Amino acid sequence: MPLKAFRGPKAWLWRWRRNPLKRRADVVEAWVVLGACLLTVLAGVLAGLAAAGSVERGLARERAERRPAVARIVALVPGSSPAQNSHASAGERIWTKVRWTAADGSAHTGQVRVEPGSRAGTPVTVWTDPGGRLLSRPTSASEGAFRATLIGLLVGVSAAAVPFVGGLAVRGRLERRRMDAWDTEWSRLGPQWGRMV
Repeated sequence: MPLKAFRGPKAWLWRWRRNPLKRRADVVEAWVVLGACLLTVLAGVLAGLAAAGSVERGLARERAERRPAVARIVALVPGSSPAQNSHASAGERIWTKVRWTAADGSAHTGQVRVEPGSRAGTPVTVWTDPGGRLLSRPTSASEGAFRATLIGLLVGVSAAAVPFVGGLAVRGRLERRRMDAWDTEWSRLGPQWGRMV
């Protein structure tokens, strides 16, 4: 039992052990595999962290720049009133024109989605930039963290795939060269082996 416990690491590190049968190609392959593994981990982690940080900073800047403003619906919105339409889902909202005043006092109009049947003058919260232009609602801090994490993971996996696939390609090429060398040796020594028998 103790021998089996020590067998795993030796088998795993066989490429670095001294062995008279070890060829130069085996050493090169060992370093290629080690380098590809290290680059895969480093590229994945660094690219993922950089992407997540960039997304998080961008969303935080978006939250800081966008300001809520109270807009008023300009005209009656077609459809049943919100009280009668309480069972309606948020997907059934209707585009309508609204008017709001920016922080600098200038009047603006734009299109937003509201409940069907909303009356003219009903207040609606809209999000604007410092110039008063209409924008979409910024993501919350928790939504931003989730989005940054997800994008960081996707970018990290994509970046890690490059050295991983490159390492597999180099290893496959080394394997083909090794097999070709074996074929050459066998074609030279095979006939002699048959004569000895």
